[in-house]
Amino acid sequence: MTVPPYQDDVKNNQRTNYFNSPALDVSVVFRKQRRLLLFLPAIDDLLTPEEQAIRLRVRECMEKDVAPIMAEYWDKAEFPFQIIPKLGALRIAGETIKGYGCPGLSIMANAFATAEIARVDASCSAFFLVHSSLAMLTSALCGSEAQKQKYLPSLAEFKTVACWGLTEPDYGSVASALRATATKVLAVSRVMVAWQPIGLCMGVYDMCHRYLKERKQFGAPLAAFQINQEKLVPMLGNVQAMVLIGWRLWKLYEAGKMTPGYASMGKSWITLRARETVALGRELLSGNGILSEFLVAKAFGDLEPIYTFEGTYDINALVTGREVTGIASFRPAALTQRSCL
Repeated sequence: MTVPPYQDDVKNNQRTNYFNSPALDVSVVFRKQRRLLLFLPAIDDLLTPEEQAIRLRVRECMEKDVAPIMAEYWDKAEFPFQIIPKLGALRIAGETIKGYGCPGLSIMANAFATAEIARVDASCSAFFLVHSSLAMLTSALCGSEAQKQKYLPSLAEFKTVACWGLTEPDYGSVASALRATATKVLAVSRVMVAWQPIGLCMGVYDMCHRYLKERKQFGAPLAAFQINQEKLVPMLGNVQAMVLIGWRLWKLYEAGKMTPGYASMGKSWITLRARETVALGRELLSGNGILSEFLVAKAFGDLEPIYTFEGTYDINALVTGREVTGIASFRPAALTQRSCL
């Protein structure tokens, strides 16, 4: 589809910061506390200076242009088409593809760009992944030279938006029954999809950390209560572990050692931990945890399709199980007689 012009209403939005909340005062609890990185060891330790710059550029765009309007559009079940030119201006579509107007990003720059989009809005990250990681990558790998010349430059600038068919109406998890042909590009996309819940959980953790420091009950910040710290720390641990698993999977891919079992384990395990993380985040925000403007409820809802698409948790677990045991257990053995039960 060709993107029609839309009025850019982002500039007219009066919200001035990420969650439309006051600036975080880190001295609320400990007056001598110094500002520290929320993620230790720092995620930037895994990135080159160029990759860090790309990550920060995407974060700035998402916080400025998408965060102020995301809850409104989520409530209306509509997509904010006016942000598409903003995504195009980032020059990240096409990701690792070289030539044809594509940026030729490193794998890690691509992964963290995806995570930064999902950190603010999972719907935007799904849109970006389908357009760039699936449709554009498929065109680059499988298309003719004429098709690449015709489509990739326009797609790289988001002047044209791509779609991608993943399944068929009569089949879901029974991939072997599909009439279309699947290729190994699916393993690559499954690893990239794993960075969606990583970014989503980064945003949930950020929101909960701010909320606990700013909101007071019984005369003290919520962060001062032991039970809240006990829930916040596992969230941080999960995000750290998810990032490192995602990073390790890309290193395997770069080394040519990626297998379907590795890719499926990453996607299934990361989404399982992400489910746990957003559930803890919803508990920490109590009643506000079910309001879309506080991000966590939206993330809670957005995570369910991520847990299911690109292979359900269960199917991905079975793909890995087949690889480590040598036994496929996707379908039950045919029954030889009717059960008496």
